[in-house]
Amino acid sequence: MGFNIGSVFIMVGIVSCLISVAHAAQGNAVFYDPPYTPSKCYGNKNNGAMVAGVSDALWNGGAACGRRYRVSCVRGANKAPKPCKQGSVVVTVVDYCSRGCEGDINLSKDAFSRIADPNAGKVVIQYDHLPT
Repeated sequence: MGFNIGSVFIMVGIVSCLISVAHAAQGNAVFYDPPYTPSKCYGNKNNGAMVAGVSDALWNGGAACGRRYRVSCVRGANKAPKPCKQGSVVVTVVDYCSRGCEGDINLSKDAFSRIADPNAGKVVIQYDHLPT
């Protein structure tokens, strides 16, 4: 009884998915409107629209600058109907969300709109750090 190489690839794929889910964290996300410059990490450099600021929970004295996160919406954080959209978005940390930040990750409005209805204002997210 031999093994099927296709079965091996399927098993590797399943294990990879489980590992990525196991390392994901949950928190809250809010959004901010453009323009997305200046930023704490890069000043007036334009890093595109798929960017985010992070709170003290992830900031680490600025070490978070340039980190990339895959973010997906889990559920609403308030009573907004159908706040989440399917899929995920990859964002790069370019800013610091200081005092008064209501989320672990403060997504650009463009990024937030990919995973949630902006009318929800705040959502519970799942996020994982991607290698750079």
